[in-house]
Amino acid sequence: MAIELDPVTRRPEWPDTLDVRALLESGWRPTPFREFIIKVHSRCNLACDYCYMYEMADQGWRRQPRRMSRPVIDQVARRVAEHAEANLLRRVDVVLHGGEPLLAGVDHLRYAATTFRAAMPDVEVGLHVQTNGVLIDSYYLELFDELDITIGVSLDGDEEGNDRHRRRADGRGSYREVRAGIEALTAPPYRRLFGGILSTVDLRNDPVATYESLLAFDPPSVDFLLPHGNWDAPPPGRRDDDTTPYGDWLVRVFDRWYGAEVQETRVRLFSAIIRLLLGRRFIGESVGLAPVSLVVVETNGRMEQVDALKSTFEGAAGTPLHVARDPFDTALMLPPIVARQIGERALSPLCRKCRIRRVCGGGHYVHRYRSGEGFLNPSVYCNDLYRLITHIHEVVAADVKGLAP
Repeated sequence: MAIELDPVTRRPEWPDTLDVRALLESGWRPTPFREFIIKVHSRCNLACDYCYMYEMADQGWRRQPRRMSRPVIDQVARRVAEHAEANLLRRVDVVLHGGEPLLAGVDHLRYAATTFRAAMPDVEVGLHVQTNGVLIDSYYLELFDELDITIGVSLDGDEEGNDRHRRRADGRGSYREVRAGIEALTAPPYRRLFGGILSTVDLRNDPVATYESLLAFDPPSVDFLLPHGNWDAPPPGRRDDDTTPYGDWLVRVFDRWYGAEVQETRVRLFSAIIRLLLGRRFIGESVGLAPVSLVVVETNGRMEQVDALKSTFEGAAGTPLHVARDPFDTALMLPPIVARQIGERALSPLCRKCRIRRVCGGGHYVHRYRSGEGFLNPSVYCNDLYRLITHIHEVVAADVKGLAP
């Protein structure tokens, strides 16, 4: 596990200083992993300029095998089964990920999927693939249909908006190939496999036009992602003032989504905020205080934290653990993973005083990083999240008040 040091004092940054033993003595207990991100392939056929894997601080992908070998797949499956049995889990979710997972090939993905299911005959194993969509064809769709694998696709809007960032290495856009892939996926035989669309926000794209271009594919859900940035490397368009460009962008999408006569799709971020405002629970990374219960396994079998941490510094996602020798329960005791599971205790002093802290949850953990301080900071999107959450609160509260007798 990499420990980032303050460049002046050479002291470890938070959460490497977190006292896990004290937490255990106080009664805290870890939440078992329920989602396993399996890096079946470590390379990609696109060169998206905002990619945290290939374009940002951590370049560890260069040292990874291109494809997870079958012996490593076997080891990972045994460890997941061991974890499920030890923690009495009835269901786990396995996400075949990359890079671009479809580069692994039909036969290799079949091997991976059947190996995980065979390792846990008494556990419900939800299988998922997250893809850029370029390689979706009848061979993959037949495989996913046969094995009941859900498919999520990344797409950033219409052709102009998508191809601004999501291009091949030679500069060619990917939109038309992705559109063809989604159209094949949404044909009647395979429609049930469509998990939804992930879309990264770009302030240069019109928010309503972006949303409606995605809506044209009739996705069951859309997840808008804020581009990964932090206090050392702020996201595009963020200024050091009280402006809220990302909040304003998302508010316009929310008003279009919420104002529709019938719900046209589920927007995960908006649904999560509404649930949290109503006192309900939401399990996810973007907002809220629920324990994060996912772990990543790289192609070489190394256990890692959520790979978006690669946007902060070299080795930020790393751990010293490997599936060949270590159970997943061991990872639950690592301070950086514990920090994602202790709720308000992982918030900065400023966040703990905030009236919307239980909804915002400090924002995405990755976006809190500042060198010399670690992750014990507000999100670099703090103002934007406040703008979005308070707007949603006002709109929903007005609707609820209107229902009163």
